[in-house]
Amino acid sequence: MSPEPAEPLLEFREVMRRLRAECPWKAEQTHRSLVRYLLEETHETVEAIESGDPAHLREELGDLLLQVYFHAAVAEESGAFTIDDVAAGITEKMVRRNPHVFAPSGEGPGDAAAVNDAWQAIKATEKDRTAVTDGLPASLPALLYADKVLDRLARAGTPVEPVGDDLGDRLLALVAEARAAGVDPEQALRDTVRRLTT
Repeated sequence: MSPEPAEPLLEFREVMRRLRAECPWKAEQTHRSLVRYLLEETHETVEAIESGDPAHLREELGDLLLQVYFHAAVAEESGAFTIDDVAAGITEKMVRRNPHVFAPSGEGPGDAAAVNDAWQAIKATEKDRTAVTDGLPASLPALLYADKVLDRLARAGTPVEPVGDDLGDRLLALVAEARAAGVDPEQALRDTVRRLTT
């Protein structure tokens, strides 16, 4: 009788360990050399989401998961951390940042906006931000970066009303308009460009 198959995530961890040990290409990769693949797979996952094809999304999520396990395998070899440390850290963070679900005396979650406000307040306290851009990668797409900065300024009580006629001011005004309408400006632009090309 054949043995029961391993739990898929545990089996995948062992596959990655073996690949790091036995595949020459995978053995020489570092966190830095893998950055390009992480970015590529992230963009391919976004494309799969926008395609609306569940099979495509499942495949791309697998490729993205590969990147997480690959980085964890690299870190494990140096004793920095393991995939279990990654999972434990994100589990602890989700419990801490969702007291409306996990706190013993937590109240109901309220609406989605209230939950997001509470999440952002907890996150800001944890990160001990001193500047509005702390923790925001400057390499974010410009519309997303502007949206995040406007959100943080508004939460800090210093909302911005974009004024001016140069292109940057007008673009910022459009991001502010999208925020007021509850629209993700990055997604809206991607959707529009996609319609032009299909």
